[in-house]
Amino acid sequence: MDILVCVKRVPDTAENEIEVNSDGSDIERDDVVYSVNEWDNYAVEEAIQIRDNVGGSVTVVSVGDEESEEVLRREMAMGADNGILVDDEVFENTDGKGIATALKAVIQAGSYDLIMTGALADGGAGQIGGMVAAMLDLPYASLVNKIEVGDGSLKVGREIEGGNQEMNEISLPCVVSIQTGINEPRYVGIRGIRKVASVEIPVKSAADLGLSADDAAAKVTRQTYFVPELGEGAEILEGSTEEQIEKLIEILKSKGGIK
Repeated sequence: MDILVCVKRVPDTAENEIEVNSDGSDIERDDVVYSVNEWDNYAVEEAIQIRDNVGGSVTVVSVGDEESEEVLRREMAMGADNGILVDDEVFENTDGKGIATALKAVIQAGSYDLIMTGALADGGAGQIGGMVAAMLDLPYASLVNKIEVGDGSLKVGREIEGGNQEMNEISLPCVVSIQTGINEPRYVGIRGIRKVASVEIPVKSAADLGLSADDAAAKVTRQTYFVPELGEGAEILEGSTEEQIEKLIEILKSKGGIK
């Protein structure tokens, strides 16, 4: 099975104190530490496990600048076979549709049985997987936390309301977005990183993919970035249990919660 996994280089929230810049147009990116998007890392691990079980190959692709090559090499050190970088200034300020358009072109230029994305990235929109599937007219399953490979299809699990699990069968080729917790991503050591350090990663421009600046142009633009104002702090009830209950009832009455 030939699998393509879409990955993104994002700010590492475990290593950074994220702040909004002075004009509210973006986060402050000076001295920010970047890493692979967490959800994407789970997707790559799942792809590697599928390949190891049934054969085939795993290719990772990223739309970004030259620094995104670091993320691709990390995932190749993890076990992916190939990497593709889409690097063109026309994608610099694009939106989800622009990114999905670039990924669609990469997919159409290859031959893949399964396309995987992380369920979310740093923007939190969770839209790339669905957009790519729609553009390619492929079946799509979101928030997948279990995959069983069948003959020409996958059985995919999703957590639904109440902590329940549902299983669906989806025909190949297809697109799935992966939820965290589907597996335990393997550790990437220095030896693995050195092993892929000199591997050539092809870089594709918009023109290479048959795309124009209009194809990559953002249809949705961010207007502002801000941190919501904090509300009033919690009120700590003191006294005995009976006194706390009485105070709570008084507060609920004053707020109209009970009569």
